[in-house]
Amino acid sequence: MTESTQLLFDEHEIIISAMDIAKENEKLIGKDNARYETNFRLLLSFFKAYADGFHHFKEEEILFPAMSRKNELLEEGVIKEMLDNHEEFRTMTASINDFLNKKDYAHASQQFNLYTEALLDHIAVENDEVFQMAETLFTDDEAEKIYHRFLDCDREIGDEKKKELVNTLEAVKKDLLVQNKVS
Repeated sequence: MTESTQLLFDEHEIIISAMDIAKENEKLIGKDNARYETNFRLLLSFFKAYADGFHHFKEEEILFPAMSRKNELLEEGVIKEMLDNHEEFRTMTASINDFLNKKDYAHASQQFNLYTEALLDHIAVENDEVFQMAETLFTDDEAEKIYHRFLDCDREIGDEKKKELVNTLEAVKKDLLVQNKVS
């Protein structure tokens, strides 16, 4: 795997770990709603900023256009599907946020479960198909240039912000571990 696809693959792993943490957080519903909401808002912020703001942004602005230039058929096929998914995820996170604002935790949780199911399917398609296509489409030199554009993109958005988001995940995870030991 080239560094460019490995970077995106590694981001997927972090996003999946956030889903697992969110599942643990759901156990607080009805037991400690205030803690549930606090943690869930942090997690939702993570998905908006990390999954969408960093990860999807790199795909939309760098990877997918480069793939489309190499093979025009991809643009109306799998790439269009991935872009449509990204829009659906934005709509879903907004809906989840609306439910949270109404303190409707059951519907927020239900919508989040739909979101994570769709996101896991999306990640599987990217890992198993899109990234494999990218590996075959680009020369080593082209893949290296894409990788450096990814790094530039992260720097422009904010490397420190990206690290803070991952640290927030760890903080929520620790909070949940402490909560589980107390319960």
